[in-house]
Amino acid sequence: MDPGVDGIIYKEEFINSSRGLTLFTCRWLPEKKEPKALVFLCHGYAMECSISMRDTGTRLAKAGYAVHGIDYEGHGKSSGLQGYIPSFKNLVDDCSEHFTSVCERSENKKKARYLLGESMGGAVVLLLHRREPPYWNGAVLVAPMCKIRSNPYCYKGRPRLKTAHEVLMVSLDIEKNLSQVSLPFLVVHGGDDIVTDPSVSRLLYETASSEDKTLKLYPGMWHALTSGEPPANIDLVFADIVAWLDGRTATEGSRSEMEPKSKHDEQQLFHAQAKQFPIGSL
Repeated sequence: MDPGVDGIIYKEEFINSSRGLTLFTCRWLPEKKEPKALVFLCHGYAMECSISMRDTGTRLAKAGYAVHGIDYEGHGKSSGLQGYIPSFKNLVDDCSEHFTSVCERSENKKKARYLLGESMGGAVVLLLHRREPPYWNGAVLVAPMCKIRSNPYCYKGRPRLKTAHEVLMVSLDIEKNLSQVSLPFLVVHGGDDIVTDPSVSRLLYETASSEDKTLKLYPGMWHALTSGEPPANIDLVFADIVAWLDGRTATEGSRSEMEPKSKHDEQQLFHAQAKQFPIGSL
């Protein structure tokens, strides 16, 4: 556990999944203030959370968010054959199980819940949303894998056949069902990305049934928007992400504050009507 560097607390934990796997999880928390909301990270293929998404977790925690990540089966520090995805459904199940357990903790139940996925993690986010559409308050999709343009892998060696098949089938399924996306979302994509197709991000934006949707294409930028660009470009991308999250979190906060007031007003109206029209007079 990091005791707090630059106002951030970092923690790691291994958990046992319902499928009997040992999965690595990590989280970044604001040190001295209550988090605004929860953000759950879904990393890309052959990546992991604690190193490849450390900057994402740190920046969002500094912006006031509690950020939680998990390494998929066969990725990072989690158990499983390295780089092997026997079932994309199981991968999504593991994320759903962990993320939901965090959301349902007593201190988190009233907090807004956002998903953030990079590359293949964007596909994980969309499948999590499809499973429980009302559960998530929004999503940030960073160069999402809605369709494979060329080689989507950053690993040593060729992908195992089953893994390649699972990834291909998921990308085709997502591309076919873009209209089912209904939650608020922000898509950020490099205009010169040759790994995932920015034109499909535009198609997602145009096709999704979401009423609140934002697309930001960055001309001249490539695939790794949060780590592989010059510092000024990375700062720009994160500024857009934090601004989007802050805007929705403020709205969700106002809504949650209004709900108790609304219930109170309804109760007051009921009691007033009860006095005016006693049951015996009806």
